[in-house]
Amino acid sequence: MHELSVVFHVAKMVENIAKENNVKHVKRVVLQVGEVSLIVHADLQDCWKWNAKKSEVLNNCELVIEPIKAITLCESCGKTYSTVEFAKVCPYCKSMNTHLVQGKEINLKEIAVLDEN
Repeated sequence: MHELSVVFHVAKMVENIAKENNVKHVKRVVLQVGEVSLIVHADLQDCWKWNAKKSEVLNNCELVIEPIKAITLCESCGKTYSTVEFAKVCPYCKSMNTHLVQGKEINLKEIAVLDEN
């Protein structure tokens, strides 16, 4: 389960950013997760909830997951297509001269904090 290592890494990043900005509590974290990143969203959520309880800064912090569609580029015809639907073979020209251009990444998109004023 690599979801736990992802959670540990993201939580540490968020805690460091919070500390640098004198933030006492983070309300919500938004992660963009690639469609073919091999991350199981439910497992990521479970790991996040478990880990957040251990942190004063992240306790009760919501994790929002936004999917990133997997897109493949065909080098032969120059068109892009849905990776999940068609895999390695271009649906336009049937070439296998293709590569993934997005959909494997995990991005920290947003950190929302409580207004402490």
